[in-house]
Amino acid sequence: MNVVLISASVSLPTGFFVPPLRHHLRLLSASSTMKIWVSEHIFNHPWETVTKAAMQKYPNPMNPSVIGVDVLDRGIDQQGRLHSKRLLSTEWGLPSIVKSIIGNSRTYTYVQEQSVVDPIEKSFELQSSNITFTNLVSVDEKLTYKPHPEDKNKTILTQEAIISVKGVSLSSYLEGVLATTISANAGKGREAMELVIRRLNAEIEELAATARGTIRTPMAAAVTEK
Repeated sequence: MNVVLISASVSLPTGFFVPPLRHHLRLLSASSTMKIWVSEHIFNHPWETVTKAAMQKYPNPMNPSVIGVDVLDRGIDQQGRLHSKRLLSTEWGLPSIVKSIIGNSRTYTYVQEQSVVDPIEKSFELQSSNITFTNLVSVDEKLTYKPHPEDKNKTILTQEAIISVKGVSLSSYLEGVLATTISANAGKGREAMELVIRRLNAEIEELAATARGTIRTPMAAAVTEK
């Protein structure tokens, strides 16, 4: 079951710090507003499978808004957690009226993504923020994958976003459009995950079948020789 909440736009005083999704503290000006979007989804697959799929999600035909992915850094810390830093090339695909309001027909955007996989605690946390158009729009997202507390064969995805539009008219309208776009892309992203999971399961089954065949072949040869 998915739950999507979009808050009303809120005007913030100068110097007021907003902790977007408990990361990337961002100072908003007096003319800034923000909109909060939250979604929860349950995958009927174990955490390990979902995490592997999430890391191999792109490129994917179900989520064409992500055009390219480059790994900038990756390493394992002393606690055994995998840290990754990636640069995503995305196409927001905003309506023409929105492009005219922000004064830019190009919506090709770069997004910086940082993630941490903790195999011991079974937690996969991913944070991202756009690094282009930041003078107009800021979108900070956080995705968290954790095992379902009541069923280890299921995984809960919590997805959060804080959207802020600055320095343009109709900022509340633009935030609503961006929230709708994020919601649509989230749905496509979940479909993409299922597609990758099916591919991974098929590969595992193929390897298992190959292994079984390799074991049976010598045994069959031995029986034939007798």
